[in-house]
Order: sequence, then structure tokens, then C-alpha cells
Amino acid sequence: MSTQVSQTNIKLSDKINALKASATLAMAAKARELRGEGKDIIGLSLGEPDFNTPDFIKEAAIQAVNDDYNSYTPVDGYIELKDAIITKFKRDNNLTYDRSQIVVSTGAKQSLYNVAQVYLNPGDEVILPCPYWVSYSDIVKLAGGVPVEVKTSIDTDFKMTAEQLEKAITPNTKMLWYSSPCNPSGSIYSKEELRALADVLQKYPDIIVVSDEIYEHINYIGSHASMAEFDDMYNRTVTVNGVAKAFAMTGWRIGYIGAPTTIARACNKIQGQVTSGANCIAQRAVITALEAPVSKIQYMVDEFKERRKLILNLLAEIPGFKCNEPEGAFYVFPDISYYFGKTIEGTTIKNATDFSMFLLEEANVATVTGVAFGNDNSIRISYAASTEEIKEAIKRIKKAVS
Repeated sequence: MSTQVSQTNIKLSDKINALKASATLAMAAKARELRGEGKDIIGLSLGEPDFNTPDFIKEAAIQAVNDDYNSYTPVDGYIELKDAIITKFKRDNNLTYDRSQIVVSTGAKQSLYNVAQVYLNPGDEVILPCPYWVSYSDIVKLAGGVPVEVKTSIDTDFKMTAEQLEKAITPNTKMLWYSSPCNPSGSIYSKEELRALADVLQKYPDIIVVSDEIYEHINYIGSHASMAEFDDMYNRTVTVNGVAKAFAMTGWRIGYIGAPTTIARACNKIQGQVTSGANCIAQRAVITALEAPVSKIQYMVDEFKERRKLILNLLAEIPGFKCNEPEGAFYVFPDISYYFGKTIEGTTIKNATDFSMFLLEEANVATVTGVAFGNDNSIRISYAASTEEIKEAIKRIKKAVS
């Protein structure tokens, strides 16, 4: 008996065909594939703390299970969690929000996606200082928007100036997106630098700002500034945050925004049609996380700071790696354009993508090309790894390029 296979003509949408896969996730998948083949790959590509979620947060989750939290949650989050977020914003950022301005989502990535979907129309431009987090550009494109990349360099600590912002604005500009501390560069905008950007935006009252502050607490300079702190920017700034990085809760998938009420309500509306409310157990655990003093996670920040010092010292020994000193997050973003045009171990390096793949194949070290972040000359190296892994990875890289 033969089985006849029917022929289908499946045509995916133009939008999904135009969408790029996440470069960080793609590199992580490639590293897993090579490990499956028996290769000893050191993964420095993912933006994920290598700590376990703190016990006091896990205990809150266990208590939530025992208390029979298992029902659908409110679309925009439990009231108790929204109140904890309001308290956190006031305590850490001097920002005053009410419940109608808070929306809890399944990770900060969904928060960003929601904002793009509710605010952008086809052809609207979004200014992205480069380097930017890998998903910004495609999230904007999915909403019909047009990413406008503003190039920065290692010589300016990868930060956009007020003059560059002014030049990038057109009649179609609808939004400005940035992260501080920045993924991938670790750069932090000072209050004075944000004020300079805000002064430019005063001439363009229709432009809103999306301030991604997910790495806020992984900060080595002791100060953090939010765009919404300025009275003349509060009503046109969406502050995005979450617990993934500072609390080592990447898999718990909780992010949130503080936003003008109109935008928050619109995000609540779209989320109600797409995912509804975030995970009930995770929300209960996050209440405990945010209500705790920040000092309870300081041990992770202190460890990241030591690793930053270690990796910068080790990279300084490799010719052609030009690094600035990141002020936050847990990445270095060296300019490696020195190697462009050179042939190493039979491989000609034409760009940052070639170099990143060379390191994976020859040094067995996974990094991420800067091209994915809007910077053609750099690679991102995560130091969210053990001291031993960092030492061995940089040793391998040094050997491979020498």
C-alpha cells in the first residue's frame, strides 16, 4: 500500500520572510550544535547571568505554588506587582507612576514589541543609536516602522551626541530608542548627556522616547539616570525594565513599562489579544524581588565588576583588540577592524561576522558579530561566565589570532 503525499504551496508572509533571526540566539544554537559534535565550546555569546536566581525569590515562587496561584492573571499584571513596580520606580529612579501607567509583560522584549505595535504606522522612523540591542531594528520593522541608525564609535564610548540626534530627525521621526546601560557596549548615558538629548527633543514634541533600562542595577559607576526624570520628558517617555539581568531571572520572563497612560492602555489592549497576562508564579516571585533592597543582589554586580577587570586586562594583551571600559552590563565590545583584510589560518577576515565565525571554528569560543547590533567593526563578548571560562576563552582567542 503506497502513501501518497499531497503537494501544498505554502507561502509565508512577506513580513516573516524579511525578518532576521536573532543573531545572539543563532550563535547560541550554533554553539550547542558544535558541542553536540563533541567540540569543547566556550559560550560568551548569550546575555544571561551565570548565577542562579536568589533563594529568597525562589522561596516566594514556591509559596505562590503552595498558595494555589494557578489562574489567569490580569492582562497588565497583578495589582500587588504593579504597586511593587511603582515603589521601585520611585525608590530607584525618582519616577512617579500610578497603576494605569504600568503594564507587566512576558519579558522586556514583549514590552518593547507592544510599544512599537501601538505607536508606529508604516513609514514612521525610529532613531536607533548604534550599537543597539539586536532585536530593536526588527521589532521596529515588524510594526511597519523604519529604523534610522545613528553610527557611534568606540572613541565616543558608543554614545550618540545631541548634534547627531538633531541631524537624524526628519518629519517622519516618531520615536527614539536606546538602552542605558547599553547592550552591547556597556555604555551609560549620564544625566547631563540625556539632558542634551532632551533639549534637542524639545523642538520636536511629537517624538517619544523608549528608554530601555534592563541593566540598570549592573552599574559600575554608582549613578543611573532616566530620561523620564526630566519634567519636560516625563509625558513622552516609556521606561522599560525587567528582572532578567540584575536578578538572574532570564527564564522567568517578566518585564514591565512605566509610560504615559495612553500608551500603557494601548499596550494592555494589544497584549490582551496576543498573550494576555504573564505567568502567575513568576509575577508573585517578582513582587518579592522588587520589594527587596537592591543590596541583596549586590554580590552579583561585584562579581561582574571583577570579571570586567579581568577580561579587559586579558584582551589588552591581544594585538588588534581595541576596547573601551564599559560602565555597566556584562559585555565588552572591542573594535577588531585591525584584522579586516588579513588571512589567519587560511581564513580571510573581511568583516566582524567573519571574525566571530573564525573564533567559533578555530578557537572554539562563541561571540556575536557587531553587525547584528548595527556596528560593523566590533564583536560582543559576554563576561557572564566563570573566571576560569573567561581565562581559557581569551587564551584560545589569543592563540588563534597569533
